[in-house]
Amino acid sequence: MEKYYITTAIAYASAKPHIGNTYEIVLADAIARYKRLKGFDVYFQTGTDEHGEKIEQKAKEASKTPQEYVDDISKEIQRIWDIMNTSYDKFVRTTDSHHKEIVSHIFQKLYDQGDIYLDKYEGWYCTPCESFWTDSQLVDGKCPDCGREVQKKSEESYFFRMSKYQDRLIEYIESHPDFIQPEARKNEMMNNFLKPGLQDLCVSRTAFDWGVRVPFNDNHVVYVWIDALSNYITNIGYDVDGGNEEFRKWWPADLHLVGKDIIRFHTIYWPILLMALNLPLPKQVFGHPWLLMNNDKMSKSKGNILYADDLVELFGVDAIRYYLLHEIPFASDGTISYELIMERINSDLANILGNLVNRTISMAKKYFDGQVENKKVVENLDDAYIESINSLEDRVEKRMNKLEIGLALDEIFDTLRASNKYIDDTMPWSLAKGETKKERLETVLYHLLEGIRNCALFLSPFLPDTSKEILRQIGTDNTIFGFDDTVIYQVNDPEPIFMRIDIAKKLEEIVKIKGE
Repeated sequence: MEKYYITTAIAYASAKPHIGNTYEIVLADAIARYKRLKGFDVYFQTGTDEHGEKIEQKAKEASKTPQEYVDDISKEIQRIWDIMNTSYDKFVRTTDSHHKEIVSHIFQKLYDQGDIYLDKYEGWYCTPCESFWTDSQLVDGKCPDCGREVQKKSEESYFFRMSKYQDRLIEYIESHPDFIQPEARKNEMMNNFLKPGLQDLCVSRTAFDWGVRVPFNDNHVVYVWIDALSNYITNIGYDVDGGNEEFRKWWPADLHLVGKDIIRFHTIYWPILLMALNLPLPKQVFGHPWLLMNNDKMSKSKGNILYADDLVELFGVDAIRYYLLHEIPFASDGTISYELIMERINSDLANILGNLVNRTISMAKKYFDGQVENKKVVENLDDAYIESINSLEDRVEKRMNKLEIGLALDEIFDTLRASNKYIDDTMPWSLAKGETKKERLETVLYHLLEGIRNCALFLSPFLPDTSKEILRQIGTDNTIFGFDDTVIYQVNDPEPIFMRIDIAKKLEEIVKIKGE
């Protein structure tokens, strides 16, 4: 069985994740579930990044120790990931003793082989981003990544010789065109960072204590780049003395899924670190776009944050999963609002999907007491519909291979639309009026149930609970892809899959809940 190792970036354990942060775990989950559906042996890893100055400060403000603080936040992040029904295999924490031990070994190895050296850093520091910047990198005197204020800092630090591996990385990226996706992110990394020349990277700090101690200098803690990024290998059995069997099985990762704002760290710092450790690079890094609230980036200061648990309470897990997966394009930012969520639920989930399942099961109950077999009384107009069912696997596969998740969902909904059109074209209610048309009617309903079954199978990575419920209602556990003419359906009573929402009424309810 072919392996597939997928990771999200580990979430920074400084605050409860908002729906924009949550998008990444849902996206990764859909990919992992799809690979499992296609027969891959999948390992899906996520977790929390728990060290650093920002966390030390927040813990102090909350009158907690840093460990108490990250324990609480990490638990909250895992709770949100679980609410979203994500199927991760491991939830890692950078405060785990095993991770810290291996990070210490990695730092020692890099120092011993001359890739790390001691020097002094003078520059502008952004605490929220945990990044140092030079004068020329600042934008209007502020952090180029987040736009916040920076502080002038001078500090003894260990540095990693990035420049030593720069040409090798450029050559690798140029010879592996799919390594960084989307294409625009690759061009940005090459033109803005690699080709102008890399500065050596600060990899230790003395200004705070909350981190993994540098093994040979107790005044320093290992900085985020070596600590957090190493989680992708420390948790699958890597050690500097040689990886074990598990590590050899899973590495290299097939996909690192990260936000576009941290793609530099994953496509420059991380590959160079791996090169220094003499390890293969991950097969692909995908820098996904952001989810904006009314076309603006979510932030507490702007008061425009939505949280996954609140949205699930209002609309249900699969409705929110669908919105996140369908509405954020492959390469450009998506937007979210209560109105947009409800419009999408009504148009796609209630009208196209829910209505189709309900109509088909109701007719099977009404005309055949729920038992439907393929009587094979076919007409020419059946060919196009059956072709839509049979081509679904390939169409979804092509989209998923390019990580075009929203378009993969569109392929499934194209077949659902074809199913609704097939009902309009065949008019089962008209066939039911004539006794001589009974076998034709049963054939039509069989075709529809096969269309629904196939769509439900391919919806399972995206809407897992909905997929199970549809298969339960149509009374089958058949997992064959494509049109199967041998099923005997015994459908159950129809129950609404998704209900239409009165948008104005729901908005009033939301205002009351929020107390606005």
